[in-house]
Amino acid sequence: KMENKIRTAEGVDEGEGSVQYNPVPVSLDDTNLAVDGELLNGLFNFKNLLERKLVPANFPGEKKVLENGETSEEYELQVAKATCPPEWGNNLLRVSITEAQIQAKVKELADRISRDYEGKEFVAVGLLTGAICFMTDLLKYMRTPYTIDFIACSSYGKGTVSKGSPVMKKDMSTDPAGKHILLIEDIIDTGGTLHWLKNYLAAKNCASIKIACLLDKKARRSEKARSVHIDYAGFDCPNDFVVGYGMDFAGHYRCLPFVGVLKPEAYKSK
Repeated sequence: KMENKIRTAEGVDEGEGSVQYNPVPVSLDDTNLAVDGELLNGLFNFKNLLERKLVPANFPGEKKVLENGETSEEYELQVAKATCPPEWGNNLLRVSITEAQIQAKVKELADRISRDYEGKEFVAVGLLTGAICFMTDLLKYMRTPYTIDFIACSSYGKGTVSKGSPVMKKDMSTDPAGKHILLIEDIIDTGGTLHWLKNYLAAKNCASIKIACLLDKKARRSEKARSVHIDYAGFDCPNDFVVGYGMDFAGHYRCLPFVGVLKPEAYKSK
């Protein structure tokens, strides 16, 4: 039976996430050994590197912070290009909403929704396929019970402009009658799909129907859809063609963790 006790190394914090370890004697039987401080220091810093994930070689080095505390558009674009496929990065004009901004807003929306549905159970209905990122993150922060369902209803196809005539590809798997329905969408553009879908569900005698979206592109709202109330909207979206965080162009860019704006030449020739 070994009863020897090994003392832990004593570290001295030198800042910037780096710790310098001093050699510490270790007693094994009657033999005194010294732990190599340089080796421990290297192992500790390597652990830090792994925790931060491996950084691409083209990752921007110096973080540029503006007077308001936010990082510059140029820096955010460099970060985006370094962390996505090169073919996609080259087509990005700018980053419209960063990953950090999205997550902060999603938590804020989840808190509001949780308060509004307190004491009730609701059905979270995601509009495929765009809602997958927003819906997944939103429900992680929810504090009220819910079930999940999906609807596939589209008016875009592979183009950049809504056709205005929704096509139902997949209905809900459960009967919505008597249930509180929360429709979750990535972006509301002309609003035609949501206008049609809300009327469709209203005819099924739901207890209530509310709408949550990450981006609200009010500049593109059609006349007939102006009456549709958006209960929970994350950001106002300018009249740009945006991708990422659920939004795509011809099936690409969908799961980028930020919202980016495509260069016109990336989609106008398609």
